[in-house]
Amino acid sequence: MPTGETINRNACFSASSSRTSQLEPETALNSPEKVWKMMQMERKPFLEEYEKLIVRMNTPRVMIDNAGCVDATRIMIDSARNDGILLEAVQVLTDLNLSIKKGYVSSDGRWNMDVFHVTNLDGSKLTDGSIINCIEQSLGTIHRTRPNSIDGMTTLELTGTDRVGLLSEVFAVLSELSCDVVESKVWTHNGRIASIIHLKDCDSGSPIEDSKKIDRIEARLRNVLKGDNDIRSAKTLVSIAVTHTERRLHQMMFADRDYDRTPIMKTHGRHSPLVSVQNCSEKEYSVVNIQVKDRPKLLFDVVCTLTDMQYVVFHATINTTLDKAYLEFFIRHIDGTPIRSEAEKQRVIMCLKSAIERRASEGVRLELFRPDKPGLLAEVTRTFRENAMNVTQAEISTKKGMALNIFYVTDAIGNPVDPKVIDSVMDRIGSGYLRVKELPLMYHQKGESDEHNTGGLGGAVLFSLGSLVRRNLYNLGLIKSYS
Repeated sequence: MPTGETINRNACFSASSSRTSQLEPETALNSPEKVWKMMQMERKPFLEEYEKLIVRMNTPRVMIDNAGCVDATRIMIDSARNDGILLEAVQVLTDLNLSIKKGYVSSDGRWNMDVFHVTNLDGSKLTDGSIINCIEQSLGTIHRTRPNSIDGMTTLELTGTDRVGLLSEVFAVLSELSCDVVESKVWTHNGRIASIIHLKDCDSGSPIEDSKKIDRIEARLRNVLKGDNDIRSAKTLVSIAVTHTERRLHQMMFADRDYDRTPIMKTHGRHSPLVSVQNCSEKEYSVVNIQVKDRPKLLFDVVCTLTDMQYVVFHATINTTLDKAYLEFFIRHIDGTPIRSEAEKQRVIMCLKSAIERRASEGVRLELFRPDKPGLLAEVTRTFRENAMNVTQAEISTKKGMALNIFYVTDAIGNPVDPKVIDSVMDRIGSGYLRVKELPLMYHQKGESDEHNTGGLGGAVLFSLGSLVRRNLYNLGLIKSYS
């Protein structure tokens, strides 16, 4: 018979066992989780510091100096090596309408150092604090930024053979199909045309999502673009990719091989560049040299083309004097090799020439500023067509119900448009809405050549008539001065 002590000991053991059996499952379940949480808590500070280091290494360091250069603002970008950072940096500066007067690019080992001397379009240093802050923020986050999407719009991409009146036909089709063109850019080169058009449905003001309507738009525009003899190369596409508009235009014309086509209209060669390519065998670079008339966005066009051709810029020098630009690039193919053959060299030269010429404006610049309305573009471009004016470049935008459209126009074969024709077009569209921004250099060169080639009394008479013509052009607003 058990004693009282034995009973108490057994009772205590039983109670202890009961508590253990109740705790063991919970302890067995929670202990790995607790250990994992403790490990994570211990590692968290180290992970945070590592992430901060990665961010610092990949975030460009931007310095803006307004004191070190007399006539320009100096921008320095120091960052870990990234093959696309040069294009992104130039794109940021270009989109802010800054002119790059000088530049130095160096990429040694794992680091990039880019230095740009920039001014505003008036040639002055940057003094606006908001612009400087925007530069710092944009360049400091270029690895994490993406092109702005065109929200609430449908995007069309068009390529085909250029001809007089083509743009009029395109906008007429869109107007007939109740499409409202909100923004658009049009380039032409070597008889080819490329355009990106952002549009909405006229009735709803929303993007066009009806697949049947989209198919109908594409089919109608394809028929317009192909004309009589361009069945294969005419292309229409509803794009959903978000790409920088002007870079996309370069890509479209490059894919269309505009660089390998014969011009169908007369050009005056004012923007034709001198491009040479040589190999530097010691460093295994290919050296590209470009001399051309300076203009806005020149560096962007060149770097964009080299990037899309899969070349990497390791070193570069950019210099401008008066109206001339001198660019030198040390490049390799993306696989690390220089240009290997004469055929590849010639292709690079042709593509760079085309990239520079695409944006070079031929003709008279006309600016239309008026309240927007359905069919406005179709109406204006039809007037151009009926007066045998060819649109070589166009930029369409609409803001707060106002249309701001820029057109560069020539006659049907690429010559300057007769001022009387321009006067007639302005009267028809409305001189209060349409104005001539500037006459191209070719007009003045022609007048100077005529005066130089005349002599005696006849020369004096022609000189007097020339002065009268210039005064009339001034009164019409076609030139800034007739003195």
